[in-house]
Amino acid sequence: MEYLKRPSRVFEDVLNGFYYLVQFLIIFLFKPTPPRSYQPLTNPRGRIAVIGAGLTGVSSAAHCIAAGFEVVIFESKDKVGGIWADVNSTSGLQLNSLLYRFHPAVHWKHAFPHRDEILGQIRSVWTEYKLDIRTRFNTKVTSVERVKAVSTSVAEGGHARWIVNGAEDEIFDAVIATIGTCGAPRKIHFPGSERFTHGQVLHSAELDDAELKDKRVVVIGGGASGVEAVELAISKGAKDCVIVARDDKWVIPRNIVFDTMISMQPFGREMPLSFIPEWVLRTFHYRGVRELAPKDKGIFEGTPVVNDEFLGHVRKGRCRYVRGDGKTLTENGVLIGVKAKVQKKKDEEENRSPSPEHKKHAGDTDRDEGEEELAADVVVLATGFERPSVDFLPHDLFPDDYARPNLYLQNFSTEDWSVLLTNSSYVSGIGTVGHFHIGIYTRILLTLLMDRTVRPTPRDMKLWVDNLRFVKKGAKGGALGFFTYMELTLWLVMFHVLRPDRLPWMFFILNGWTFGRSLARS
Repeated sequence: MEYLKRPSRVFEDVLNGFYYLVQFLIIFLFKPTPPRSYQPLTNPRGRIAVIGAGLTGVSSAAHCIAAGFEVVIFESKDKVGGIWADVNSTSGLQLNSLLYRFHPAVHWKHAFPHRDEILGQIRSVWTEYKLDIRTRFNTKVTSVERVKAVSTSVAEGGHARWIVNGAEDEIFDAVIATIGTCGAPRKIHFPGSERFTHGQVLHSAELDDAELKDKRVVVIGGGASGVEAVELAISKGAKDCVIVARDDKWVIPRNIVFDTMISMQPFGREMPLSFIPEWVLRTFHYRGVRELAPKDKGIFEGTPVVNDEFLGHVRKGRCRYVRGDGKTLTENGVLIGVKAKVQKKKDEEENRSPSPEHKKHAGDTDRDEGEEELAADVVVLATGFERPSVDFLPHDLFPDDYARPNLYLQNFSTEDWSVLLTNSSYVSGIGTVGHFHIGIYTRILLTLLMDRTVRPTPRDMKLWVDNLRFVKKGAKGGALGFFTYMELTLWLVMFHVLRPDRLPWMFFILNGWTFGRSLARS
């Protein structure tokens, strides 16, 4: 009867069944075997320090322990989850969760899970792989130093041994710094706070307990956190909502087919045919609000905001979009400097077909339109998060021109491959930082520890960075400042192809397969 009342339910159930089947197959084929007991590994292949108990740190440590390496996770807070433990409960994945499989053991219930489900999956991996007894909470890492007694030459393919926080009785063979790119909320001092006495000024990560019903809300910042703050304010019944964006950012739909297609672009930069997905977005996703599409930035030049609802809220008048800068708080709200996008030529008609001659930015300029006072009861500062520092690592690991993000395979120090910074050098890209590459990077490190013959030298690693910078010369944001997921995949495949002696390790690195008994040791 249910299917007769709502025929679309059949299609939904088929999709859900396919979704669960795909996840089951991934778990069956790729999930590494967890340790059988809580006892320390007997005769481990090595010891690895993992800095940070967020999503990437937990996943990296799980891969290490499954391959027979003992690990210690250092976490400065008293909980696992990293940035996901500090955001609003309504925060969720922008991309479909099939593209956010940070570990093969993950089993999602929803296509776009929110914070609590994501944290639940992180904790599930953490406990299943016996990482709870290997995590040191409230332990901030202030220094990582080389063990002076070890004289192995890095230039000959060797690597340093490491001590953390000066503990000389505990030596590690490698360090995985998984501090991410989002640290503490960036709380700026907004001028005029002494005048704004009747309302609240909140960071976008502090909206869980905020009373927004029947309030006038002004959001300063047009990025992903700003868009999410608008959605939350509307869902909580805000009386009025305005978002103030300094720059227009690309907003793409939560469509797994479209998102996957643009992430499969292998060049990691604007190309001659990039106008095609941009035209598709302007024509369909931006219908009715095409003036909000970026005028001076291509889709392959910055991380897009993935959202289905925001443009609809603007289109229907639930949220007003203002291009400008916040200047100061006033007695009644916030004073902003308004900018307008002016189009000198009417080149872009609603139904115009794309062509190579179509100049999408022609004639667009910004024009100052003076100031405007926006009435507000709540001002939300969507100013993002501070970028965590890596000052605890030796500075000579990052010589001039080879600091983040210009690292070997974008995540290894060019001076010593035994220092890995998975997802900690990321700047911008199309794809996700929470997918299968976490395991691949970890297994590359493990392979280099197990097989001396396949190790790169500092010269090799710097040459890789130099070559990529040459190939992507002229790319906005730098050669390694933006990448697509297909580009990242090509890096990882070429890591094997360019060195045939690494090919025997290919199935282990890419898939975690050993074609024999499990690498895990009890």
